[in-house]
Amino acid sequence: MHPAYSVIIFTASSGAGYGLLMWLALARLTGAWELGPITAFITCLLALALVTTGLLSSTFHLGHPERSWRAFTQWRSSWLSREGVFAVLTYPAALIFTAGYWPGIPSGPMGVAAAATLVLSLVTVYCTSMIYASLKTIPRWSNGFVTPVYLVFSLASGGLLFAVALGIAGAADFTTILLLLFVVAIAWIVKWYYWRYIDSAKAESDPGTATGLGHLGEVTQLEAPHTSENYLLKEMGFQVAQKHAVVLRRYSLVMGLFLPVFLLLAAGMAFGVSQVVCLVLAMICGFLGIIMERWLFFAEAKHVVTLFYGRSV
Repeated sequence: MHPAYSVIIFTASSGAGYGLLMWLALARLTGAWELGPITAFITCLLALALVTTGLLSSTFHLGHPERSWRAFTQWRSSWLSREGVFAVLTYPAALIFTAGYWPGIPSGPMGVAAAATLVLSLVTVYCTSMIYASLKTIPRWSNGFVTPVYLVFSLASGGLLFAVALGIAGAADFTTILLLLFVVAIAWIVKWYYWRYIDSAKAESDPGTATGLGHLGEVTQLEAPHTSENYLLKEMGFQVAQKHAVVLRRYSLVMGLFLPVFLLLAAGMAFGVSQVVCLVLAMICGFLGIIMERWLFFAEAKHVVTLFYGRSV
């Protein structure tokens, strides 16, 4: 599939924003981390800004963005509609949760708002993942790894941002940093298994099944349907050479996993400004790795319609 930058920004930005909201809600519900009211308030605003940026960017690849409101009408059958509904429902809970950190505002309903923010953020990310996982016409998305990848990457990217907030608040102890490091590592381990799966999975469709002529023998293409690439091939048959994909996977692992793990370990043994610098660098590297991973997620996927053009899926 064509890796539109608007969709890459959407999935990466909104995923990080919802992940950060989940960590902030957990901090409030468990009392395990104390950010301080001002730092927590600003961090909540940052999370909402990331979510809003992601959701707005998702409309940029539409032919008629002004009609995007219609996406909310098919919630009974469409994961895209469900994602939109839950994204909207998350805002009131998250805003109440955020407002509770402002001095002078009663914090009574914050516990309920935090729980609602946690659940709704999790459900929204789940719905986002199901937009892709439910597409049986794209074999590399229609598998059991896509949803776990989206969920753990949301927690990992949000966790890197949460670590920076903890560092600024002086609350980033070694145990917490190890926890966040573990989440980042789990995210990339799941992604590694996803890559192994799509590389080894046997195609369920081929030109024979696509044309319905497979029972007559091997179906081969005599001539290309078009003399030049058309819309379907550009959007649904985007090609990236396997050797280039392997290199990009390695780069994404270095930027998204190895460098953040090294920097998080360094942050766990540092204090003050040095710790914050290490956490910020870990966050930047992590996001660069996620952007590469997300680009590959779209670029390596092919729609079964490309079988009619002699390509494999």
